[in-house]
Parts: sequence; structure tokens; C-alpha cells
Amino acid sequence: MPQISPAEFYALPLRVHTFLADVPLHDVWAVDLPSHRDGVTLSGFLRRASQQGLDAGDAEINKFPPVARALFRLRLFLGRIFRLDAEPKDALATSLGSRLTAEDRARSFVVPGTAEGLFRVVYRFENEQLLEVQNRTVHGAALSALAERADSYRFYFAIYVRRRTWITPFYMGLIDPFRKRIIYPALLKKIRAAWEQNV
Repeated sequence: MPQISPAEFYALPLRVHTFLADVPLHDVWAVDLPSHRDGVTLSGFLRRASQQGLDAGDAEINKFPPVARALFRLRLFLGRIFRLDAEPKDALATSLGSRLTAEDRARSFVVPGTAEGLFRVVYRFENEQLLEVQNRTVHGAALSALAERADSYRFYFAIYVRRRTWITPFYMGLIDPFRKRIIYPALLKKIRAAWEQNV
């Protein structure tokens, strides 16, 4: 479940490449998933997985390995204490949702702006989903995509970060080692487990 080269990601025919052309790609990850059947879509997988509890709730955090679970809870605790996760007053005006075209909105399986944990859905297409988070530390986006290959599927997870204040680069530098070594590997293992259960 490696962090991969952006070149492979940019070669995919995804809407996000033009949609977030001016937002820096922070990093991108991938996990290969077995091909139990043809025609699996990201939207269908996420719908079934959500029904099984893949959403980032308290019960789901308990399913992560102990170190990852502790880091999640520490981050949520600090977020409550220092109000780090409060949406800024201009969140609606600066939302990525304002970039959506009429065609984007028509294609989306989920209403843009729908809350999903600490994130909001920007769009969910058949094989591509973009989530957005705005808080006191960062304006970020998380892109999930699913590509069918000759004998497997590949799930992509990309992070985009837009500088919100002077805090943003310091915050990202602080959490990057934990994010890359603990949080994202655990998250992608969880995606693989959900795939085995729901596909």
C-alpha cells in the first residue's frame, strides 16, 4: 500500500486534474484490490461499505490499530480543546463546491455539501469522489478513485492542501510523519478489509 509517484496518478482520466489544477497535490497513495467480479464502481463500493460502517465514526476508530487509534483520538481531542476543526465563517464562499459545473452536479451521486465526518462531499462520480475539509489549520481535499485493471482494481487516495493561514505549512509538517507512517497505511488496510467484505 505504497505512496506512489504523482505521474501515475496524473495519467488517470479524472475530473480532479482540471478541477483542482491550481491546488497543490500533497501526496497520493494506492492499494491494489483483488478482482472478485467485473464492473465494480467506487460509488457502489462506498455505498455498501457505508452501510457496513466504513464512515469515520467513534466505533470505526476503534477498529484501527492501537497506535493509529490513539493518534486519531489525540487529534480529535486537541481539535475540540483548541477549536481546530471549526469551519471558518467564509467556508461557503471559499468552498470547492463553487467550482462545480451543472454537468458535475448532474453526475454526482451525492448532493454536494453533504457532511461526511469532518469532511463535506464536493462530488461523487461513478469512480471518483472528492471530499473537502476547511478548518482553522488547513483547507484540504481528499480524492478517492477506483481503476479497473487487467486482473485487479487499484484504489487511489490523493491529498490536496491549500494554504489557509501561516499555520498550514507548520501543521502539515508536524503531522506528516504520523500521517505517512501510521494513519494512511492503517486507512488503506481498512479499505482493503472493507473491499473483501463488500465486493
